Amino acid sequence: MHDTATTFLELGAVLFVLGVLGHLASRVAISPIPLYLLAGLAFGHGGVIPLGASEEFIEIGAEIGVILLLLTLGLEYTAEELLHGLRRQAPAGALDLTLNALPGVVAALVLGWGPLAAVVMGGVTAISSSGIIAKVLGDLGRLGNRETPVVLSVLVLEDLAMAVYLPVLTALLAHHTIARGSLTVAVALGALVLVLYIALKHSEKVTLLVYSARSDRNDEVLLLRSLGLTLFVAGVAQRMQVSAAVGAFLVGIALSGPVAEGAREVLTPLRDLFAAVFFVFFGLQTDPVDIPPALLTASLLAIAGVITKVATGWWAARRAGIATMGRFRAGAALVARGEFSIVIAGLAVAAGVNPRLGPLAACYVLLMAVLGPLAARFVEPTVRTVRNWWRSRRPPEAMTPRDA
Repeated sequence: MHDTATTFLELGAVLFVLGVLGHLASRVAISPIPLYLLAGLAFGHGGVIPLGASEEFIEIGAEIGVILLLLTLGLEYTAEELLHGLRRQAPAGALDLTLNALPGVVAALVLGWGPLAAVVMGGVTAISSSGIIAKVLGDLGRLGNRETPVVLSVLVLEDLAMAVYLPVLTALLAHHTIARGSLTVAVALGALVLVLYIALKHSEKVTLLVYSARSDRNDEVLLLRSLGLTLFVAGVAQRMQVSAAVGAFLVGIALSGPVAEGAREVLTPLRDLFAAVFFVFFGLQTDPVDIPPALLTASLLAIAGVITKVATGWWAARRAGIATMGRFRAGAALVARGEFSIVIAGLAVAAGVNPRLGPLAACYVLLMAVLGPLAARFVEPTVRTVRNWWRSRRPPEAMTPRDA
């Protein structure tokens, strides 16, 4: 058993290094997420300085980080905006899941891993990382952009689909009967509908649980009650086979008025701390030795994943009447894969589906977690450069007034 002093030494060193990396990222105007992930690789098993005493704390902190990222994202929107977005973007959600699951399914079948592995890999490649995307949008100051509600709607539809997919996958991996698998799915859907109903129809009552307009605002009370409610709902959602992130997001949606603004203010420093821990833990889970053998296949999947996510976001934003640049921003924002993909692959590895599936999924997710923030940051200058190059090659008489 590790002593407390060792834990403090490791945590202090990790947090200080993250602070330095965050400073470097701000100097070059990029998201710090790729640097945090690489730091996780350096601190993980097989890395330069493996951690031992603090790894358990970092794992719990990573879970809290995802919950806080989704809570603060939910605080930016009202229940009515969420419902409107879900109704309007349902076709985009269906296209998103289909297009992005296809590369994983094809890869598993081509590699000869069988249909069960194909179902697993389809989930790994289909689902974007809500945690990473929430952090990137905040870092780049895009939470108020017109295309952000479109991105949010697609993410929520993906998370809702996970409420069905994960129980089904768990049943398949455990070789459950159809009846038992159907019961698991029904319980998950029931819990999801209940939480969503409370968030949409009883927002004012949820708000009163953490804030009373008749009393003076107290930051300490607001922090404790909003965080406590969020963790409780996230735990209930996880226990009912629904994503804890979905539960936290819906709590954010349910909170409205002054409490939403106050909760966002008091939770932001806590969110930034645990979000950084989340990205480090992401890297900790990947052994650098496993990367080279899976790098080629993972790179091909990554290329396909970037194309399909950009196409999905572009089409969804176009349906919402967003201008061209906003369409590309929406597509680039969806590129990152993350926590759900790791969870799905972990379930399959634990069930003994295929020993090569874990390293491939880890390598793929690491690539996409690094490419996602970079794509979101550089999509605008890249599109402008390509557009200017294209215009320069066209003769003046072929240019429209819009091109001029």
